[in-house]
This record gives sequence, C-alpha cells and structure tokens, in this order.
Amino acid sequence: MMQPLSQSLGSSGQGRDSNSERLYQITIRAFGDRMAQDDEQKDQIHEPVLLDAVIQWLRPQQGGTFIDCTLGLGGHAEAMLRASPDVRVIGIDRDAEAIRLAERRLKIFEGRFHAAHANFTDLLTVMSREGINEAQGILADLGVSSLQFDRAERGFSFAEDAPLDMRMDRKSGETAADLVNNLSERELADLIFEYGEERGSRPIARAIVRERSREPITTTKRLSDIVVRALHVPGRWRIHPATRTFQALRIAVNDELLALDRFIPDAVSALARGGRLAIISFHSLEDRVVKRSFLRESGRCICQLDAKEQAIQKIRAEMAQQTSYDANNADRIICNRCGARRRVEVLTRKPTRPTEEEVRRNPRSRSALLRVCEKI
Repeated sequence: MMQPLSQSLGSSGQGRDSNSERLYQITIRAFGDRMAQDDEQKDQIHEPVLLDAVIQWLRPQQGGTFIDCTLGLGGHAEAMLRASPDVRVIGIDRDAEAIRLAERRLKIFEGRFHAAHANFTDLLTVMSREGINEAQGILADLGVSSLQFDRAERGFSFAEDAPLDMRMDRKSGETAADLVNNLSERELADLIFEYGEERGSRPIARAIVRERSREPITTTKRLSDIVVRALHVPGRWRIHPATRTFQALRIAVNDELLALDRFIPDAVSALARGGRLAIISFHSLEDRVVKRSFLRESGRCICQLDAKEQAIQKIRAEMAQQTSYDANNADRIICNRCGARRRVEVLTRKPTRPTEEEVRRNPRSRSALLRVCEKI
C-alpha cells in the first residue's frame, strides 16, 4: 500500500536535514498545486445530473441522432456519444462560452458531434440547418450549469458580489439589473411572486424601489442585502432569503417558462416515431409546465385549471393555436382551446429523482426532476 507523503519523506522535524526539509516542502507545494488543478478540472467537467436515468430512458445504445438542447459542458452529450459508435449528437446552447468548452471536451467525437449557438426554442431551425428530419432522442436540462453558477461575473449567484446580469446569452436581452431598476413596484412584486413563489414579494419590491431611488441597484450583493432586510430575516439560514427573488429574476430575464412551453410541442414534432423526449427541471414552476405540456401532448385536455394559472394558460392556448400541425397529427387534435392532441405516451407517471448517493456526490442534483415521453 502507498505510504502517506509525510511518511515516505520522514516526519516533519524528525530525521531530516535541511536539504530533505526543503525537498519535502517543495514536494508538498507541488502536490497541492496538482490537487488544485485537478479540482479546477472537476469543476469544469462537472457531473451531469441524473445521467444514468437519462441514458436509460433515451436508449442511445440503439444508435441514431440525438439532440441535447441545453448542452452546457457536454456531460450528457458525451455519455450519449460513448453509448454507441452509431450515435450522432447535436448540442444546442445559448451560452457561447459553454459551446467553446463543450467542443473542446468532445473533440474526440469529431464527425459525430456538432454544436449550435442558439436557444432551445430554435430547435427546428437548427435541425433544418443541419439537414436532420427527425431525432431518436431529445434532452433538455433546465438547470443553471456549473459554468454559469460558479462564475461570479455571470450574476446568477449571491455567493459573491458581481454585476447583476443573469443572461444565459450575454450578447442579447435585458439584464436583471435592467428589470430591477426599471419595472414598477407592482410589476416587480408580481414578477417575484409568480416566478419565485415568494410570499414576501410586496415588501421586497417596495424596498427595491426605495433603494434604487437613492442609487441604481447593479450588483448581486446589494440586491441580496436589500431582500434580507426587507424580509427581516436575521441570523443564518438553510436557504438564503434572496433565493426565490434571484430565481424569479433569472426566469424573467431568460423568458424561461414561456420558452419551455413553446419548446415542448416543437420537440415532439422533431421526434421520430418511438423517439423520446426527456426534460430535467429543478423547481415546481418548471415541472408544472413540463407535466401539463406532456399531458396536453398525450391528448389530455388541460383547460380546467385553478384560477392562479388561467392567465398563463391563456397565453399557452394562443401559442398552441399558432403551432403548425402536420397532416399526420391533424386528426388527433382533441381540444382546440388548449391544443391537446394525442402525439405521445407519457412514460414517467411520477418524475424520476436522483438517488441519495447521487445527491451526496452532487448536492446540486437534489431538486432535479426528470420526466420522459415517447412519440406514438
């Protein structure tokens, strides 16, 4: 068995001359530098969430074309490519930096992997450009990637002070700072309540408007401090009081929920018969959209909703009416109001969750929910 480094070089201060001591210290520093490099690589090549379950459901071992609509650092895409030499993967991501790192990671699969800098709502456009008519499997992992969350300058986290940005695509759209400084108090309160499910949305919005009148709110720490004071939450917390507010702003900045609802019908259209769509969500709002969209695509009318969701559903119904149905599915339309038509079978009656072991290895996976449907 390998001896500990200190034993192999002698215990500190015992039986070592000055040269040995110097060698020991140099070795320790080099060992520490190597460990730091390894940790940095682990951060970049992070563990994909629910990887085993995704591979089990999508079955890339059978070969075919698969589309990872939220490529990130390429972890899921790599597993698909390794599953079979007959697999081709198209990776889509809004983040140009993620595309660059994923391409470097997946360079060994040259000829079988191609990345596209686009929004996942551009799925059909990307497929047309790549000359792909249908896919055997489509994946969307809706979580913020480690690359985005761990880079303070992206503004997704309040762990470090940084510009209040939160855009997935840093070259387009409004930032979180734009929303915080320009929306009215009522608009801010509604946004934080609807997208963050934050009960304290009104005092938070009131505090934001008051503080921005003194000086624009442009950093994550300042916004985080404002939220904490508005909620009067002293001491230490299991979940930071600003978590829901930051979630709400991120969803609004990136138009996540409406984009998701537009994406799912297109993804189903893009599947070959027997192909599968897998979506990983991380909070109840996303999972609700996925669940109801899957029900609608399976032929279940979802018009009977509670009052809280009727406004959102009205928008979804309008989008459903704008969707171009192909001739093969025209006779399957069940409800013209919500757009329900029987195109898929839902394979996950309840969402697949990470195991305790996966959560232990990767704490960020703890809230992941995987739902899968198959085109019929």
